Amino acid sequence: MIKIKKPAEIEKMRVAGQVVARTLEVLEASIVPGKTTTLDLDRLAEKVINEHGGISSFKGYRGYPNTVCVAVNEEVVHGIPSDERVIQSGDVVGIDIGAIVDGYHGDSALTVAVGEVSEEAKRLLQVTREALFKGIAEARVGNKLVDIGAAIQNYAEKHGYSVVRDLVGHGIGTQMHEDPQVPNFRTPGKSVALQDGMTLAIEPMVNAGTFEVIQLKDRWTIVTADEKLSAHFEHTVAITRQGPDILTLRRNEESRL
Repeated sequence: MIKIKKPAEIEKMRVAGQVVARTLEVLEASIVPGKTTTLDLDRLAEKVINEHGGISSFKGYRGYPNTVCVAVNEEVVHGIPSDERVIQSGDVVGIDIGAIVDGYHGDSALTVAVGEVSEEAKRLLQVTREALFKGIAEARVGNKLVDIGAAIQNYAEKHGYSVVRDLVGHGIGTQMHEDPQVPNFRTPGKSVALQDGMTLAIEPMVNAGTFEVIQLKDRWTIVTADEKLSAHFEHTVAITRQGPDILTLRRNEESRL
């Protein structure tokens, strides 16, 4: 069942979304190649979220042990932070964060190019980021859910990349995962009409090679089947009569709508 949010609820989600946005900004700026571990990011994220009056959406969710998911290079999503994983120059690092404030969730992710990365890595990140905004631009009253996924898939594939099929975005509100599922690709059959007050976490996961993925033995980390690079960007978006409202927009980021 899709939950339609009132304006006051959307504003509460904006507060949570901005805690996530501030935390991502701090984490991105904190990475020191050859020194920072993925567990360092996790510890810092929990500190920043708590300082802003929030708690982690992820920690303890279905048994997940940490505050953030950190995915490096061929890892797509859900990487478990570790003191043994040192971030190096040339890595691309996906950071996914959720926070709860006053009972409402915000959820956002970005992928960071660390130090000197390859031109291919730069291009993958740019295309994935733009694919997210192509999808967000379709999150309008009168459109359908399939329009979001089609826009993301079209843009990614036009640039020679593939969109992960086994993982999708989701509705969000008082629960981290609510109806509807939000695919990043075209889906057959009848599609959900987008309504004023719907809130969605839109999150393309785009691979340099095949769209196929594998889950590792830790039962969380998802990696590309061909071990090629992957990128992940996500925003929490409210659908309003005035157009898409990005609740997790960072200060150094333009909406591009």
